[in-house]
Amino acid sequence: MAGILYLIPNTLGQPDPLAPDPLGMLIPAEVQTITRGIDYFIAENAKTTRAFLKLLALQQPLCKPLQEIEIVELNVNTDAGRLPALLQPLLAGRHGGLISEAGVPAVADPGAQLVQLAHGHGVQVRPLVGPSSLLLALMASGLNGQSFAFHGYLPTDPALRIKRIRAQEEHSRQHMQTQLFIETPYRNNALLEAFAATCHPQTLLCTATDLTLGSESVRTQTAAKWKNDLASGRGPDIHKKPTVFLMLAA
Repeated sequence: MAGILYLIPNTLGQPDPLAPDPLGMLIPAEVQTITRGIDYFIAENAKTTRAFLKLLALQQPLCKPLQEIEIVELNVNTDAGRLPALLQPLLAGRHGGLISEAGVPAVADPGAQLVQLAHGHGVQVRPLVGPSSLLLALMASGLNGQSFAFHGYLPTDPALRIKRIRAQEEHSRQHMQTQLFIETPYRNNALLEAFAATCHPQTLLCTATDLTLGSESVRTQTAAKWKNDLASGRGPDIHKKPTVFLMLAA
């Protein structure tokens, strides 16, 4: 009988390891218990997975010593031909945990292909509750949560980026749909400046930064207000910080 593929949420940043219960407000107790009982992980990043498991072990021991827990990587550099081998331990009856570098796996994450393969082989897939930066940003933005779309990264070429922003803004206007984007953190400021300069003055833009962390910041205002704030040096502190960008055209 095949094992279960658990989709395990990770934190969105590094919690304070000196806190009495660093994961208590982020990861439900049942999810922590399930994760402690797994000794095979398919991870986007092995280093962050080990750090997460160390935090879990502060409250209760893992099923095995950390050095005996198997962690294999699945990320953007993984060849699709390796996926069957990653699934093989589950087909042999072993439970496995798919875990992202931050947030929930298989959403804007290469793990989705492994989940699809698991379904194709009749492996039970169980998604576990935890923080999703996209949903938390949408919740806090005040923008339309009934209709929304996530587009991932915009082009880095300035001309192509402006073209895409205008196209997504027009789609948002026609369908009253919130548009969500992410960016490599060191390019956050450039993307916000592009949104502010390109969008209609009354289009609403939101930045949601460092969600669930002590430095969390969520700010929604018109493109015109963003443009003025950026010009006067009152922009948000988003450089090199994980940020979700949201847009809703007027």
